[in-house]
Amino acid sequence: MGLGESCFTGLAQSYAERLRLGLAVIHGEAQCTEQDMDDGRHSPPMVKNATVHPGLELPLMMAKEKPPITVVGDVGGRIAIIVDDIIDDVESFVAAAEILKERGAYKIFVMATHGLLSADAPRLIEESSIDEVVVTNTVPHEVQKLQCPKIKTVDISLILSEAIRRIHNGESMAYLFRNITVDD
Repeated sequence: MGLGESCFTGLAQSYAERLRLGLAVIHGEAQCTEQDMDDGRHSPPMVKNATVHPGLELPLMMAKEKPPITVVGDVGGRIAIIVDDIIDDVESFVAAAEILKERGAYKIFVMATHGLLSADAPRLIEESSIDEVVVTNTVPHEVQKLQCPKIKTVDISLILSEAIRRIHNGESMAYLFRNITVDD
């Protein structure tokens, strides 16, 4: 477990204990490589001297190997919520849901800001232990919703337009966080 993950897990557990809530944290146990340390950006390693098109040499990026999934805490008999910024290919979400289901979670929700949902993501979600995927409408995904009824959308267009208006007029953004109700 990396230092950041260890601190996050400890902090999350501390808050859960203070609030007298059961909490489980699911994460990948990251393994840092020398190249991760060298470039400082944790970017995928490049494949050197790869030719994509005759006369055009571009470095290809290899996907980093994903760390094994670890669950810290008890999810038995509870609702599990997996949160991420982007959901594109869904294999890691499906794998996490399977582990949570095996550990006794009775409902599993995935929430992400941006629902790219590429390739066969709708089919994989539909066939998985995931009960519902909730994403915002920052990326169109109507076709994916037709393929998988588990995908739900939260419309954030009004709040985004209000944020843009406030920034343009030099008004306080804090208003958005204090005065917008759940129904908005």
